[in-house]
Amino acid sequence: MQEHISTPPLGGDKRGGVSLVKVGILGAAGYTGGELIRLLINHPEVEIVFANSESNAGNKVYDVHEGLMGETELEFTSEMPFDKVDVVFFCFGHGKSEAFLKEHSIPANVKIIDLAQDFRIKGNHDYVYGLPETHREEIAQCQHLANPGCFATCIQLGLLPLAKAGLLTHDIAVNAITGSTGAGQKPGATTHFSWRNNNFSVYKLFTHQHLHEITQTLNELRPEATPRVVDTLDEGYDKDGITVDFIPYRGDFARGIFCTEVITLDSAKSAEEVAALYKDYYKDAAFTHYSDKALDLKQVVNTNKALVHTEVFGRKVVVTSMIDNLLKGAVGQAVQNMNIMFGLDETAGLRLKASAF
Repeated sequence: MQEHISTPPLGGDKRGGVSLVKVGILGAAGYTGGELIRLLINHPEVEIVFANSESNAGNKVYDVHEGLMGETELEFTSEMPFDKVDVVFFCFGHGKSEAFLKEHSIPANVKIIDLAQDFRIKGNHDYVYGLPETHREEIAQCQHLANPGCFATCIQLGLLPLAKAGLLTHDIAVNAITGSTGAGQKPGATTHFSWRNNNFSVYKLFTHQHLHEITQTLNELRPEATPRVVDTLDEGYDKDGITVDFIPYRGDFARGIFCTEVITLDSAKSAEEVAALYKDYYKDAAFTHYSDKALDLKQVVNTNKALVHTEVFGRKVVVTSMIDNLLKGAVGQAVQNMNIMFGLDETAGLRLKASAF
């Protein structure tokens, strides 16, 4: 594993007197690669040095990401000049990042932001889990970062204040629906328009891979006296632990995640008490906001925002949380993390308008 260096030098080129962060992108032809390019070409303190795609080398980026026509003349390249960048984004499919690092050498001073799930779980590596609402100080100091999953981000943001307050003491029921872009750019039977349109389905019932990182974070936050959150993918059901009973759904829309979580408290709390927990927890968050009103998905689509709302029914708390799966659920959060890692304005390049109408 590369040596940890917390403050690599930025590139020498400047824009408006500001030194630019030089960026490389691997896997630049997919949905996340395209969204990342869209954000970074408008980032005031970034220069994209290379966008790697073996199969598209020499083609204009807008030949694949057609929405970028007129925005950039950047071309895909098969080259990977890691010595010319400050940070590289891995926009690979799951499992490919670790394999890539076994076959390629990246200079120790180059930061890595991995959008796959390869390093999200603590282990024999130095990657920091990049959820700014829980790990901001570690993100600011890290060299290698594992960007959270989309469902994991949305679900955790709905639960973090209750976890920290020690109020997660019973099994948690979670239902979340995601848009078709969550399945990636490669066509499949469940992303085909004629199947997906006007349709609705369950998948990976209780077995979604994002449960690993969700339970890891909740266990980090919970007070020692409260029950451990059991990762059912590894351990099954444990009478001494609680579970996140997650049912994912495929929606017939392109982007966004809408999540509801039902939490049972040991004793009833008022709606005002619960709302106060959320407002206090997220008072300094750049993109996560508590809403007193019920939510609808278009409030976050095309933004890096996460919105959260709660309602209380005696001992039951119903939390609604939602994000754009490609932005706060993927590359928007990755750019947010890059900003933190390089000491930039956390919101730089991410001031985006919601597709509200």
